Amino acid sequence: MDIYRLVFNRLEENTYIATGAPGRCVIVDPGCEPGAEQERLLGRLDELGLKPEAILLTHGHMDHTYGVAALQRVFDIPVYMSAADKPVVEYFQRVAKFGIPVPDASFVTTDTPDGESIGVGGLNFRVITTPGHSPGCVCYLEEGEGILFTGDTLFAGAIGRSDLFGGDYDLEIKAIMEKLMGLPGHTVIYPGHGPSSTISDERTGNPFLEPFNEREEIPELNEIKYD
Repeated sequence: MDIYRLVFNRLEENTYIATGAPGRCVIVDPGCEPGAEQERLLGRLDELGLKPEAILLTHGHMDHTYGVAALQRVFDIPVYMSAADKPVVEYFQRVAKFGIPVPDASFVTTDTPDGESIGVGGLNFRVITTPGHSPGCVCYLEEGEGILFTGDTLFAGAIGRSDLFGGDYDLEIKAIMEKLMGLPGHTVIYPGHGPSSTISDERTGNPFLEPFNEREEIPELNEIKYD
């Protein structure tokens, strides 16, 4: 499995190209704005000799969806996104301002139920629903490769903010602890912003998951009383 990362738009969003077979790939969260950024993504696909078979959206925030409609038109491919995030896409159509481009929301989506298996690009992804950053946040796990695309649910050393439209901190923490932290430690996470990490590193060192990651206190030998 090869993964290529491109950073787009003013929020420095990570767009990923993942390929599991020659000439085949999937695009995760194409946040490329119209114009030069979308041309850069298309040029990279051409350079790599890859044709996308699907788009995987971890959630519907505009910095992750700028390029979706254009790519769906060019390649005629499905877009996977939780139905719970359709109101989020619609919301950002109304509130985008201060010179921030409004994304084209004309793309058609296919729902992503929890546990769903999606075979695309020579890869097989299992959907893990992780609501909290948005109502329909999901992560995509390629178990055979030990790869997890986490979007804005889990970052290297941080978690996604929950104060935006539809966010819920309690749901986010619950999803991370119950659905992600139990994955094999060697699982590599590819988040929506910033560098990659591993489940092991986040389980033991992510300060936003305290007190869950506190080391267990072990008494000194001279403190242990024996009968």
